[in-house]
Amino acid sequence: MKVAIAQISPVFLNREATTAKVVDSIRDAAAQGAKLVCFGESFIPAYPLWLSRTDGARFESADQKELHALYLREAVVIVEHFAPIQQAAKENGISVIVGVAERAGHTIYCSRVFVSSDGEVLSVHRKLVPTHEERLAWDHGDGKGLVTHPVREFTVGALSCWENWMPLARTALYAQGEDLHVMLWPGCLRLTHDITKFIAKESRSFVISASGIIRPSDIPDGVPYRDEMIGDEEVFYDGGSAIAGPDGEWVVEPVVGHEELIFADLDYDDVLRERQSFDPTGHYSRPQVLKLTVDRKRYASLEDS
Repeated sequence: MKVAIAQISPVFLNREATTAKVVDSIRDAAAQGAKLVCFGESFIPAYPLWLSRTDGARFESADQKELHALYLREAVVIVEHFAPIQQAAKENGISVIVGVAERAGHTIYCSRVFVSSDGEVLSVHRKLVPTHEERLAWDHGDGKGLVTHPVREFTVGALSCWENWMPLARTALYAQGEDLHVMLWPGCLRLTHDITKFIAKESRSFVISASGIIRPSDIPDGVPYRDEMIGDEEVFYDGGSAIAGPDGEWVVEPVVGHEELIFADLDYDDVLRERQSFDPTGHYSRPQVLKLTVDRKRYASLEDS
């Protein structure tokens, strides 16, 4: 199966324009034969990079409130804003995994959305634990979307950024038959270089690290506090998208520093060969001794009895 990573930049904090870039990449990937295309973490409308660059933890800060209000306005409500991506997936016969800042009420979650080649939103997984300063923008997620889906012969699951380091989150996907694991990242070589190969070796699966890329030129002049965000850096998030095989070796080494549609052909038989010696939740597991329970409830502040 041919897969693609869209290592591209968002139109920073512009949901509509960034969605249009996603649609273009879906069409381009499908035109070159891909059956699955993956985008980075919180790609629509952008990763909240200002938190680490503008003293995001200041309490009652007018500038942080303004930026957060903009983020809420541009965040994604799946039922309202996802139709163009669903249509592109359906028209081009390609499955899509994309990271979004998902708005629910007045709260934002770092979510990954899985769209089938029929254009159906199959699941939305909310990142279990935002990392460090991300907690100033995103709430904690839950287990409702901790699921896998078939794409051709593969069983595909996906997690965002550092929740890929959570052994039990990975195990929850492995136990559902996952053999193609997708990791969504904001875009950084140091994040993807080691863990991509490590998880491939552990799971005996193909692993895709899908990263974005953000440069000062990707932040439009009208974005509040743009100058404070930019500083003197040439690039904030440099990509690092990569693919490893179930033997833990590179299929595509990390791609750094530029926008690119990255392609690879994955041979399902490679999974079968590597599972001969190890299957983490199959013949090399001991459910009589060690077992995982997943709570799939989506919690809310109000529940009718």
